[in-house]
Amino acid sequence: MEPRIQYAKSADGTRIACWTMGAGKPMVYRPPMHWGESAFWAVPEIARWNEALASRRLLIRYDPRGTGHSQRGLEDYSLEAQVADLEAVADRLARGAFDLFGMSQGSPVAIAFAARHPERVDRLILWHPFSNGEEWAESAQFKALSSLRSMAEENWDLYVRTIAAVNFAGAKTDMASRVAEALRHSVAPKDILRIHQAYTNFNADACLSEVRAPTLILMRRGVFELVGQSETMRVAAEIPEAHFVALEGDEQSWVLGDADSVLRALWDFLGEEDKGEAPALPSGTAVILFADIANSTGLTERLGDAAFRAKARDLDATLRTVIREHTGTPIEGKLLGDGVLAVFTSARQAIEAALACGHAGDDAGLPLHLGLHAGDVIREDNNVYGGAVNIASRIAGLSAAGEVLVSGTVRDLARTSAGVSFEDRGEQSLKGVGEPVRVWSVSEVE
Repeated sequence: MEPRIQYAKSADGTRIACWTMGAGKPMVYRPPMHWGESAFWAVPEIARWNEALASRRLLIRYDPRGTGHSQRGLEDYSLEAQVADLEAVADRLARGAFDLFGMSQGSPVAIAFAARHPERVDRLILWHPFSNGEEWAESAQFKALSSLRSMAEENWDLYVRTIAAVNFAGAKTDMASRVAEALRHSVAPKDILRIHQAYTNFNADACLSEVRAPTLILMRRGVFELVGQSETMRVAAEIPEAHFVALEGDEQSWVLGDADSVLRALWDFLGEEDKGEAPALPSGTAVILFADIANSTGLTERLGDAAFRAKARDLDATLRTVIREHTGTPIEGKLLGDGVLAVFTSARQAIEAALACGHAGDDAGLPLHLGLHAGDVIREDNNVYGGAVNIASRIAGLSAAGEVLVSGTVRDLARTSAGVSFEDRGEQSLKGVGEPVRVWSVSEVE
């Protein structure tokens, strides 16, 4: 399921697709140049990165002009136009000051914005930044892209597979093929060539000394394909309040290799006390959602094991996004096939999330069993345990494909606020539960 797209209109009238996830203080994320962000939503590694940021921030992301759901076929990809796009997104979705994260080729845009709008940017984070496009044009990465120019024009499929293989060579799964598929649909060949060329003309050098926000510069020591380390260190030296951190590793993608070290450095800089560990899970009373794919054995036989697992991984990432959007906490380590488990502090939001998860499963062709119960849980090692979790799982097992069943406890908590109807399914005997539990089927009110 793709993110819920909104549109901001840039100064020149260009439509920029943008969206949010999570809650809290805003963090605006300026992606690398050629990534139509929305196309990569279901890539599991990227989805987990998004979830980690959204666990502590209102994460605001957008498709750069010419990519994804943003307006395509443009002539102007200049630095001025791109800064105006960021201004439009920030005005549309961020209230007050926010943290700004600029990735690789997106860093000159973030630097220029921070310099021009010091009142809007509390903290600036930059990954392998450069401020002058001439420096990027000298990098091994740009020279490799330039050598593939004719391939992009003549064989787009081969081009995107080559780019994905180079950028995600260290992926231990089929991530490179997933990225290639996403990239194939996120930008047109003629647009990517114009974008590549435009970035060589970026020059935000004069903005470096004007940045007033505390700034974190992140890089990996072993990465040489991106802009040279001397350029990254020059940026760090010329921004007045910059803090430079060189991490170990040779993966140019921040979601590969030791991604946790990137998050730890990020959360430490932003003043998060838990240094990037998983968000706290509630001990005490919680509303528990359990989801599992209906007839997974039959689907595996029909689709084949590899195809089924691929679809299940995509759906798993989608469900976790839906859960986050409804202020729930998905439990790591519980994957589709073993079930997706999440906890909420609100029965209404848990029911809304369950219904949205049901729609996502139907859209993916993988209908879900969905069950909700409320009770005490115990947190241990980033997991939750207790009899209430077992009851939620058993209730899910009673549901028909695509149906949401809830215990009487959840129904009593939500019936005056959820905006849904409940149908009594009577008392049910649940395996491992001493007394029968009354369950209710949930339907959306039309």
